[in-house]
Amino acid sequence: MNLLRFPDAVANAQRLTRSDVTATLSSLVTVVPPHRIPQSVAKERAREVFASRMPFFDQLEQVFDNAAIDARHSCLPVEWFLGPADFEEKTRLYQEHATALAFDAANRALDQAGLGPEEIDVLVFVSSTGISTPTIEARLMNKIAFRRDVMRLPIFGFGCAGGVLGLTRTVQMARSQPGLRCLMIVVELSSLAFRYDRLTKSNLVASALFGDGAAAAVISSDPRDASLATLGVGGEHCWPDTLDVMGWNIDANGLDVIFQQSIPQIIADQYPAVLDAFLANHGLTRSDIDRPCCHPGGAKVVDELEKVFDYPKLGLDAERRVLAAYGNMSAPTVLFVLEDLLRTGQQGDMLTSSLGPGFTAAFQMVSVGEGGSAA
Repeated sequence: MNLLRFPDAVANAQRLTRSDVTATLSSLVTVVPPHRIPQSVAKERAREVFASRMPFFDQLEQVFDNAAIDARHSCLPVEWFLGPADFEEKTRLYQEHATALAFDAANRALDQAGLGPEEIDVLVFVSSTGISTPTIEARLMNKIAFRRDVMRLPIFGFGCAGGVLGLTRTVQMARSQPGLRCLMIVVELSSLAFRYDRLTKSNLVASALFGDGAAAAVISSDPRDASLATLGVGGEHCWPDTLDVMGWNIDANGLDVIFQQSIPQIIADQYPAVLDAFLANHGLTRSDIDRPCCHPGGAKVVDELEKVFDYPKLGLDAERRVLAAYGNMSAPTVLFVLEDLLRTGQQGDMLTSSLGPGFTAAFQMVSVGEGGSAA
């Protein structure tokens, strides 16, 4: 599998030049569902579910201890996971709980931005952990008084890359027309992908890593709106022949996680060249980045990202705080990190980055304060 082939960045530079329309982050909020599951409880319940049916459970149980996670949140109480559930039940639960979390996140983002729902021109909804048609943002329109002519963009399939790529797509829409106000909502209910019936290493690792969460942000090209940050260039890179690195298998009992052990090695070996190509495409280098804002997919992933960005061990502190408190929530996780960095006063040029199915790297520049210039 040749991961290093990618298009000539120089040849694409003209096509990807920045728009003259400025997009700003007017608000950013994060929310979690009510059921907090300490990692110790998750480990105990996993033993109850798997130990008698999974011969290698004792050898792999330490994944719960090594995940650097203290707790996670779930849309359902932990007892729900002690028995099987089919795709129909999981889909019903996804639609119910994703709509509820989206409702909460949307209202908080609007309140923080000082806007009413009728002032939103574009709704972007990002999720990969359930299926709903009509989509969740359409369901939300029956609960929040958005205009009937609001533009809608549901995005499915980006997985852990969805927080950054959703942000990039929303920025592109905001920049397409001066004065647009866009509301992006990202919801993942990774817990509903738990598979009682799958006695596999990947399913056990997923049980140790994934939690539920949501984020929402107002992104505006209206100069009258509040601004937490300026949102600049974004981009992505999809490696060839990597469909089996991360994603879902889908069967009658729902979504079954795919991820390879090689992901940290891909970050070590292949991600730096793609990162540098994206930055060079916009006249930047790693030294121009004041702070990366990375998706903490797991402890080993954060270890490798610290090396890439020349941080000491434990140096990506916000990423590790979010991982410890919430686990890997897939797409919204990187937005929890960004919210943490903004709340703690980070200034300058930040690069949000995440990796997801495809196998795909995602990038989005975020500049805060007078020191920020790369937007």
